[in-house]
Amino acid sequence: MKFLLSACLAAMVLLAGCATGTGPATSPAFPDTNTTSSGTPVYPNGPLTPITSGRANSQSVVQLAPPADMWDRIRRGFKMPNLESDLVRDREQWYASRPDYIQRMTERSNKYIFHIVEELERRNMPTELALLPYIESAFNPQAVSSARAAGMWQFMPATGTDYDLKQNIFRDDRRDVLQSTRAALDYLQKLYNMFGDWQLALAAYNWGEGSVGRAIAKNQKAGLPTTYSDLTMPAETRLYVPKLQAVKNIVANPQAFNTELPLIANHPYFQTVTLTRDLDVALAAKLADVRIEDFRALNPAAHKPVLLAAGSPQILLPWDNAAVFQRNFEAFSQGQYASWTAWTVPGTMTVADAAQRSGMSETDLRAINNIPPRMLIKTGSTLIVPRSAKVQEDVAALVADTGHLSFQPEIVTRRTTVKAGRNDSVASIARRYSVSAANVAEWNDVKPTHAFPRGYGVVVYLPVRAARAAAVGTGVRAGTVVKAKRGGGVVRPATGSAKTPAKAVVKASRGGSPSKKKR
Repeated sequence: MKFLLSACLAAMVLLAGCATGTGPATSPAFPDTNTTSSGTPVYPNGPLTPITSGRANSQSVVQLAPPADMWDRIRRGFKMPNLESDLVRDREQWYASRPDYIQRMTERSNKYIFHIVEELERRNMPTELALLPYIESAFNPQAVSSARAAGMWQFMPATGTDYDLKQNIFRDDRRDVLQSTRAALDYLQKLYNMFGDWQLALAAYNWGEGSVGRAIAKNQKAGLPTTYSDLTMPAETRLYVPKLQAVKNIVANPQAFNTELPLIANHPYFQTVTLTRDLDVALAAKLADVRIEDFRALNPAAHKPVLLAAGSPQILLPWDNAAVFQRNFEAFSQGQYASWTAWTVPGTMTVADAAQRSGMSETDLRAINNIPPRMLIKTGSTLIVPRSAKVQEDVAALVADTGHLSFQPEIVTRRTTVKAGRNDSVASIARRYSVSAANVAEWNDVKPTHAFPRGYGVVVYLPVRAARAAAVGTGVRAGTVVKAKRGGGVVRPATGSAKTPAKAVVKASRGGSPSKKKR
């Protein structure tokens, strides 16, 4: 009998260490079991003795049943001290009175929350932090704030760069599920280590570590407490932790708020799949047999129609669709994997010139590359363009990682006639109006050494504002509107002389002949 009892107790100890699926980070099975400083259980080596009913009901006894769902799992990992205030009760009422909003928000989190909780448990961080994207973005990875914070964790561009989140024309890792979660938890851990308090760490996540540090120093100088509730801070930050506490309270006891949380299984929603070739987003969704909207929800960092293997080595797919994708990808033989590629612009040029060289319409080139109007594309910029059937190479890693798109304004100039003064020449006119002497000579069909008679009408092409200023002092004839590159000489229309008919519009590119376009 003693042998049987000992065997049963040993089995209970063994099960207690693995029942929750969290491994050695769980509490020891018995209240008098020693633990290491890291919380890892140290089980006794001697003979086991029966436990009393009082000890069996102790909170330190591990629950053998695994979490029923993700909400149960999150509740078990709550570690942050609760905040009690009128602001918390106000936010509880706000959320509880909007069941449709809570339903949409929690259903959206279904795709991501298992991964976040896994990462929090791996780092031994409070699982309340898995609820933070509800406050930041309502779990929308495409969310963008008015201050340009992006993704479900709402990283600003500079902070994203500090935490190795790539931001280029092909992808924005502030929206990436894996990368943004890794960066957010890294940042939160850093803030907790700085302030030693989760509420202050959260305030710093919202307001900035420097701002919280200064607020603490101000209170210390005044002999005041330095807790979250005692600091002077902006209204948004003052509400930040109460919002999280309100959501935590609703998750902890949804019945108390007449709220029903949607079932989220304690199971991973997605798998990672290695990308070995450049691949169109539409084709990737087709091979995985998922809707394009669902594919983009799991891969929100990619904001172009093509995924670059060198820049996006992994994609996320729903758990059951990952194997489907692998089979279909290996069997695919219907043509190119990618119908788009990257082209580095060799010189500053107009959008029309770039479209002609890439075999696209100007409208399509502007749309796919988000090119604003009245801009030239600068040298070294990277454009998404159609991939020809002859091109077999995927985009190089350097381009995939550093691709950027830069613009410079097209300068609008006007054909202006100014009167030559005494001793005026091509050179003096060029100096006066900050244009090249060669252009002045060409516009007036004279040699670069030519001297103009006093009162002669000299043709120059000036930026619109400069032309207007010149008109005030010298009088201006109705002129031609010309668009030219910034910083260089103003370019004369490709056909005709300086007497080109009025109202012709010309866009000039660096190093090439301007192309005519009707107004």
